[in-house]
Amino acid sequence: MNNNSPPASTSRIHYGWVIVGVGFLIIFACIGLARYAYTMLLPSMQSGLELPFDRMGFIGTGNFCGYLLAVVMAPQMIRRFKPRPVISGGLLLITLALFGVSAARGFVMPLVCYFLVGMGTGFANIPTMVLISHWFRSDQRGKAAGLMIGGNGAAIMLAGVLVPFLNRTFGSNGWRIGWLLLAVIALLVTIAATWLVRNHPSDKGLEPLGRVAPVSPGQLVPHEQRGDGALLLRLGLLYMAFGATFMVYGTFIVTTMVREYGFSEAKAGLYWSWAGFFSLFSGLFFGIISDRIGRKYGLALVFAVQSAAYVLAGSNPGTPGLVVSIVLYGSAVFAIPAIMAAAVGDYLGLSRAASAFATITIFFAAGQTIGPATAGVIGRACGSFSNAYLLAATITFTAMIFALFLPKPHSEN
Repeated sequence: MNNNSPPASTSRIHYGWVIVGVGFLIIFACIGLARYAYTMLLPSMQSGLELPFDRMGFIGTGNFCGYLLAVVMAPQMIRRFKPRPVISGGLLLITLALFGVSAARGFVMPLVCYFLVGMGTGFANIPTMVLISHWFRSDQRGKAAGLMIGGNGAAIMLAGVLVPFLNRTFGSNGWRIGWLLLAVIALLVTIAATWLVRNHPSDKGLEPLGRVAPVSPGQLVPHEQRGDGALLLRLGLLYMAFGATFMVYGTFIVTTMVREYGFSEAKAGLYWSWAGFFSLFSGLFFGIISDRIGRKYGLALVFAVQSAAYVLAGSNPGTPGLVVSIVLYGSAVFAIPAIMAAAVGDYLGLSRAASAFATITIFFAAGQTIGPATAGVIGRACGSFSNAYLLAATITFTAMIFALFLPKPHSEN
C-alpha cells in the first residue's frame, strides 16, 4: 500500500460522519430524553407524586449530582476501557434507571433513580464528545460537534409532542408511561452505540477528517504548558455559567407557562417543542461560526443571545415576548457544549482532550447542580420564576464579557 495515498476513498462517506450520526443518537438519549424530558414531565409528575416545587428541583439536582460524580470518574474509565465500552455502559445504566423512575413513589426513589440517570449521562456524554477531537481536525470540529449536539433538539421536540399525548391518553399515569418509553428508546440506542462506535480513526484504517494544519512542536501541545491550568479554569468558569443558567430555563419554563401564563399542557408542550426545533440548529450554526471567527467570539455571541432570552422570560413580556424568548433560547441553547468540545482540542491538543473536557465539565456539572435547586427555592419563595430568569441573565451577560478575554489557542491541529 502506498503510504502517501489517502487512507480513505473519496467515493464513500468518511466514517467520522457515522460517528457523528451515532453521537446524535447518544446525545438524543442520554441528555435530550433523559434530562430535557423532565421539563415536560415535571408538572404531571409533580401532581402524581404530590411533591412541592423545591423537592422537584432537588430531584433534578440529584440528576446533576450523579452527572458530576460520573464526570470525575470518566477520564480514568476512558483511559482504562476506551470510549466505546464506557458509552455503552453509561447508556445501559440510563436505561435501567429510567425504568426505575417510571415506577417511582414518594421522593427518595425518584431522587435515587434520577441520580443514577445522571451518572449514566456523564459516562455516555463525556467520551462521546471526546470522540470529536479524535475523528475531526480543528477546521471541522465545531461543525461535527454541532451536528452531534442536535440530538438534544430532536429529543425536546419529541417530548413536547409525546408527553401531552400520553397524559391525555393515560391520565394520571401518563408520566409513568413516558419514562417507560424513554427507557425503551435508551435501550435501542445502547444497542446501536455498541455496534457502531469506534474509538479512533485508526480502528477503521483512517485519518481524522479535516485540513492538515502546518505542524510544529508548539502546535501539537503534547505536554502541559505554562498557563494551561489558568486556561482550563477560565474555560471551566464559562462552562459553569452555562450550566448554572440554561437548566433553570430548561427545567421550569414549561411550569412557568402552565402555572403563570395559564397555558394548557398541550400548548406549553407545543411552545417547548419550538425550542427543540430551533435547538436542532444551535450547535451546528454556532459551531460553524466558531470554526470561522474563533472560539472566544463564538462563546461571547452565544452568551449574548442567551442573556436576551433570560431577560425576556424574567420580565413578564406576555405571550409574544415569551415566544421570542423561547426562540432565542432554542437557537443558542446547545451551542456552548459544541464550542467547548471543539475548544479543548484546539487549546490543549488531542492527547489531553479527554481529561480537559472532563475537567471543564466538572465546572459545568457543578453549575447545573446549583442552578435548578436555587431556582426552585426562588420560585417557591416568590411564587414566580421571574427573578431566577433575571439572575440567569446577569450571569450569562458577565460570561459574555469574560469570554472576550480568552487567549488564542495553542493549537490549530
